[in-house]
Amino acid sequence: MDYQKGQPRKQLVLYTTCLDDMVGAENTVRAIDAFVDGLDMEKLGFRASAHKGRPPYDPADLLKLYIYGYLNRMRSSRRLELECARNIEVIWLLGNLRPDHNTINRFRKDNPKAIKRVFRATVSIARNHDLIGAALIAGDSTKLRAQNSKKNNYNKKKARRHLDYIDRKLEEHNEALSRADGDEKVELEREMRSRKEQRHKYQTIARELDTDTTSDNPQLSTSDPDSRHQIVRGAVTEVCYTARTTVDADHKLLIDYKITNQNDKKAMGNMLRRAKTILGCNTFTALYDKGYHTGSEFRTASDLGIATLVAIPAIGRKSQAPDPAYNVEHFRYHRDADTYTCPQGHILKSNGSWYRTRNYRFKQYKTNACKSCPVRHLCTTAKQNGKIVQRSEFTRYIEENGERVAADPQTYKKRQALVEHPFGTIKRQWGFDHIITKRGIERAGADFGLMAIAYNLRRFINLGSGIENLAMAIVFRDPDFKSALIYLTKALDRFFKASGGKTKNPFFPHDLKGFAYF
Repeated sequence: MDYQKGQPRKQLVLYTTCLDDMVGAENTVRAIDAFVDGLDMEKLGFRASAHKGRPPYDPADLLKLYIYGYLNRMRSSRRLELECARNIEVIWLLGNLRPDHNTINRFRKDNPKAIKRVFRATVSIARNHDLIGAALIAGDSTKLRAQNSKKNNYNKKKARRHLDYIDRKLEEHNEALSRADGDEKVELEREMRSRKEQRHKYQTIARELDTDTTSDNPQLSTSDPDSRHQIVRGAVTEVCYTARTTVDADHKLLIDYKITNQNDKKAMGNMLRRAKTILGCNTFTALYDKGYHTGSEFRTASDLGIATLVAIPAIGRKSQAPDPAYNVEHFRYHRDADTYTCPQGHILKSNGSWYRTRNYRFKQYKTNACKSCPVRHLCTTAKQNGKIVQRSEFTRYIEENGERVAADPQTYKKRQALVEHPFGTIKRQWGFDHIITKRGIERAGADFGLMAIAYNLRRFINLGSGIENLAMAIVFRDPDFKSALIYLTKALDRFFKASGGKTKNPFFPHDLKGFAYF
């Protein structure tokens, strides 16, 4: 049987094509090239490494390499170095430049703030081309494993456990040493020296933990100092970072992100402040899950004038009444009189005093009618004072959120579909379920920032067609080619109408205001 035969490897060939001909007109790499060429790298804050001898690499070329790598599931600097020599798309993108892995790695390490500004540029492009509706947003977080094992993460209890174990072993060695001689004695002395070195290590860790007053349960990670041991889901824990994101509902584009090592309890207020600044308005509705249900954050949202729909968590077991019909949510509050009415019709009053916990102030409401109430055993287990209702300074904002959720349950149901879309793409489809960098939260932020840039660019490409990529390249490479741009814009408008999609071209406005950012 005859088979197709390849070209002999030693046959001389005269190529009549240039490098540009080897990359198709609708190849994604052209969109990357056009996007980065339109950025003012110096204004964004990119720093070129100091050099002796030959000039450094242009930060724009290294940014192109990283965006290409993240779009194609490659984050390792060594892998990107390899691609520079064998991948025709990368060779085209960098003009046959071949930076080494140290240069590639330093670029990501040294430019976390500038990378965040590049992400902001993708948001600006989306806003200028009406891809962000700014009517409904959703926020959430996900855990990304850090380059720090559980073994190398310590808290006070763990450090004390290690010290107690070493002390027991040293006592055993001392007893055995008193009876040993010869080679056995030499071996025991060696083990004791090793144990004492370990003891010094854990004593140092314990002292550092004792001096940490910023947390109730301080931690110390030795490989990646800013990472923390956190619950990922259920009983599963990891040493990780928390990536918080905000997503616009229109096209599921990321508008904000932040890498942190804290939980979500106090996060919503700052997320809303940044969203208000980015979108330039406060008329949107924000969706969050029950992990963000915190009274002080609701007050922040109210002060900002932003409507929130946050899932309401179940009442804790300690706050439950013996009969759920007598839980506090069934007590009606009268704002004018500052009183509560229980399901039996009794009035609970406050003495007007505010009591303080570490995080908030509250009033107490009670009534003498509890003493003779026939259903007291269903309402409370208190032996002396009867039912006491606490109302914090934030309860009003919590109740307003509950009313909004009850009035519009269909809108809240959109939350998961919106906010999980980027996480599904980044973690499941691309496999970026961990932070690849070490030694600090800023470097972790640079890693996730490149993920966010790649995600938004991928959304831009998926929302359009190959025609848009080619038009984008023409605009950025030849800004004076305005007549061709207008022609392409009108053609694209007809294309979108004919295809049954948007009647307005989402990429190129006729007045060209979309390019003002650049």
